Amino acid sequence: MDTIFIRELRLPAWIGLYKHEKIAPQLVEVDIEMALPTDAVFQTHKVRDTIDYGVVCEKIREMLTNERFGLVESLAARIAQIAIDEFKSPKVVVSITKLGVLKDAKRVGVRIERVRPNE
Repeated sequence: MDTIFIRELRLPAWIGLYKHEKIAPQLVEVDIEMALPTDAVFQTHKVRDTIDYGVVCEKIREMLTNERFGLVESLAARIAQIAIDEFKSPKVVVSITKLGVLKDAKRVGVRIERVRPNE
């Protein structure tokens, strides 16, 4: 399966359940791998036949500006759903990392995989 990926996309996000997490956005790191919907791009060499990672990044940035999340799991699931619904990826893997939230851990986070249901 052919994929595109975005690694270490660092963006501010309103995320967290604790009171101190609700007073300011936190920096999260997003890794996403999306299976291409078709292999047409290899014949056409046109961006319209692939997933434009610049558009994906902008969509994630916009979502993080407008929405709040209690759990990193919820954020990862939302990004995966966007990849499946809006970019028609048949399979997506999303990792969300919260940086510097635990004294003894450099990073904490979640990794999820989702598959588009058969239509």
